[in-house]
Amino acid sequence: MQVRIRHGACCGNAECVEIAPAVFALDSKNKVVVIDDEAASLELLIEAAEACPCGAIVVEDDDGNELVG
Repeated sequence: MQVRIRHGACCGNAECVEIAPAVFALDSKNKVVVIDDEAASLELLIEAAEACPCGAIVVEDDDGNELVG
């Protein structure tokens, strides 16, 4: 599993940080970064990605198929 951020799409809303603070953080430009994509369950990662109003979070399975994004 892999979590990626489409930085150009990130609007800095930080819903993902509220849902999974061990996985996501805001950088100095108020863009989300992944700090540890193994720090939460797949279900929580999907919840965070679906909560993103900008659609900036991509969750992929081990084969590179997008589960959310």
